[in-house]
Amino acid sequence: MEKIILLAETGSDIPAETARQYGIYIVPMHVSFGGETLDDGTFSSEEIVDYYKRTGKLPKTSGSVPEDFMKIFDRIHEEHPDSQILYLAYSAVTTCSYQSAQIAMEGRDYVTGIDTKQVAAGQYAVVITMAKLLERHPEWGIKEAREMAEKISKSVSMCFVPDTLEFLRAGGRVSNAAALCGALLKIHPRIEIQDGYLQATKKHRGSMKKIVPQLVKDYIAEKNLDTEELWLIHAPGLDQAVMNQAEEAARSCGVKKVTWVKTGGVITTHGGPGAFGVVGVMK
Repeated sequence: MEKIILLAETGSDIPAETARQYGIYIVPMHVSFGGETLDDGTFSSEEIVDYYKRTGKLPKTSGSVPEDFMKIFDRIHEEHPDSQILYLAYSAVTTCSYQSAQIAMEGRDYVTGIDTKQVAAGQYAVVITMAKLLERHPEWGIKEAREMAEKISKSVSMCFVPDTLEFLRAGGRVSNAAALCGALLKIHPRIEIQDGYLQATKKHRGSMKKIVPQLVKDYIAEKNLDTEELWLIHAPGLDQAVMNQAEEAARSCGVKKVTWVKTGGVITTHGGPGAFGVVGVMK
């Protein structure tokens, strides 16, 4: 019976301890601080915020390159020679990682990849859900595992709201005028992952303390999310009181398990400090 090994990028924000628990392998994405490029996951996301405060410039993110995948494919194959690798990729329209993996897959018939069309904690939810299912279904082959991973990827919903538009402005995603108006009017756009793309779908107005608890309740209802488990996203600097309110709101909707996911280097660079998000599986 073949064993299936899961692989995802560091952009999935899966902590090292969780990856070890489920036997998940992680391939690095990359973040450049000026002339220095580091592997994502080798530094804290707080350093992204500190760097911007010091320099007024955002670090630049980049996907995993073919050499990254060749190295980890070979490592996994050496450690688990009779296993199949199921690579659950970060949204292919947002990064070169999936394309890089396809190049590295050539000549390696023990690797299967799918585009989850998810990012950050959305990808986290897909990977962890699959890891738990594989533990319960050791009889699954790569065909069954791939089909289930594709099904789960389509059922995961993710949204987040930035606390400030400053990082989006610095990254060229909103104009200076829009960022200024957003700050003055306390406007927080809701960003949702739709078919792999990050799309602004709604605007919330007010403080994070006001909008976060209501966002949790609304999103669970709007997407008809399974209340067995909900993943909540927190970026560096999100107030603990807001986190407490978010969890209380989830519990009031009948959520049995709340898992907090801290943003890593890649998504922190785009969403900025103090961002909050919700991820769940649609019923």
